[in-house]
Amino acid sequence: MSSAFHTLEEGYEAAAEFVDRRSRFIAQVRHVAGEREADAFIEEVRSRHHDARHNVPAWSLADGRERCSDDGEPRGTAGMPTLEVLRGAGLADVCCVVTRYFGGTLLGPGGLVRAYTAATQAAVDQAAQDGKIVLMTLVTPVTVVIPYAAYGRVERLVADCGGKVKDSLFSEDVQLNCVFRSGEEERFLAAMRELAAGEDLCSVGEPRFAAF
Repeated sequence: MSSAFHTLEEGYEAAAEFVDRRSRFIAQVRHVAGEREADAFIEEVRSRHHDARHNVPAWSLADGRERCSDDGEPRGTAGMPTLEVLRGAGLADVCCVVTRYFGGTLLGPGGLVRAYTAATQAAVDQAAQDGKIVLMTLVTPVTVVIPYAAYGRVERLVADCGGKVKDSLFSEDVQLNCVFRSGEEERFLAAMRELAAGEDLCSVGEPRFAAF
């Protein structure tokens, strides 16, 4: 699994249409967190375009899993070309469904491949144009509890070590919830141990993907 990948911003759906000899190909792409969300999006599009001849799905996840279907089109002419565009764009955790409304003229295998590719590429280009493609990086959360007197110094130390303070909680002490690119937290942990004379003030969480 890669330590970084591109995906679409959550809550955003890219859409674009390609027309060839009156057949309409409408590509719809959305961020999905897993197979269940991909299946839900596919069903949503099928319901949205229930009168269409085909609703061709393809999805790719950050863990390496991917799937596509020709949904009744000739084998290899629809699902795989759609998936290849997602791969070529370096996108993961995304699902694309290309809806086809038949225009009355057979396009042939080559025409279908070109049409499904063009529609999907247009939707991906639209997402880029809208600034909705985001970089997801493997990050490690670190929680540190410190006295008030050390707050400013530790906050600067987080930044110096390449991290970000996501939020701070103030009670008897100060709790800083921080995030670092995975691997870069080690420098901060070492600096904190030195600052606290060997005392462990940090709690390290499980790595996860997030926009950083």
